[in-house]
Amino acid sequence: MNVLIVHAHPEPQSFCSAICTRAHARFRAQGHQVRVSDLYASGFNPVAGPDDFLERQDPDYLVYALEQRHAYEGGTLAPDIRAEVAKLLWCDLLVLNFPLYWCSVPAILKGWLDRVLISGLVYGGKRFYDRGGMAGKQALVTLTLGGPAHLFTPDGVHGPLDEMLRPLLRGTLGYAGFDVMPPWFGWHVPYASPAQREALLEAHQRHLDALAQMQPLRMPRLDAFDERLYPRSPLSA
Repeated sequence: MNVLIVHAHPEPQSFCSAICTRAHARFRAQGHQVRVSDLYASGFNPVAGPDDFLERQDPDYLVYALEQRHAYEGGTLAPDIRAEVAKLLWCDLLVLNFPLYWCSVPAILKGWLDRVLISGLVYGGKRFYDRGGMAGKQALVTLTLGGPAHLFTPDGVHGPLDEMLRPLLRGTLGYAGFDVMPPWFGWHVPYASPAQREALLEAHQRHLDALAQMQPLRMPRLDAFDERLYPRSPLSA
């Protein structure tokens, strides 16, 4: 299996960065090929804009998604995007590894998603969910956060964290066609003792080891909807 880890943490000595290093080693030990896109280390530009295209279909008015399609088809994507798209096409498993910022991804990772999950290749028209461009590939989210787990139970003060991550898990990765695997969360990291951090690392390793036995999160299937994307009735399905 080919594994692409997209890592987004500004501190190389952080626990989140240790998770990336451990994942790289674990996948390699399992016989997989692994590549890492360390966004902060590489100085990845997160800002989507006109410079993402070496030439424009419409130089007078920027419709970003349409220019993505044009540039992908014509081979005129900016070199940094082209390099990341090549990794995306190469991988069988995409791992997004990051610290939780406001129940979402850091800006640099959001920019990677904006610029690399390009229209025309990843999605377009009715090419989404099980018909998306990434169908047949898996995606896994691993993240670290400061809050303890009990704050994110169904009756906890925040509610389930995976529900807060719906825009990423469903609206981005599921929409793109990935089989989205159950995410892994590293709880309460800034306040964890060395022994607790080691236990978290071991739990992370077990999660990776169990991926082959896990079922992906449930996502819509377009066969359940008609041509206008209204739900089909049970009798007509």
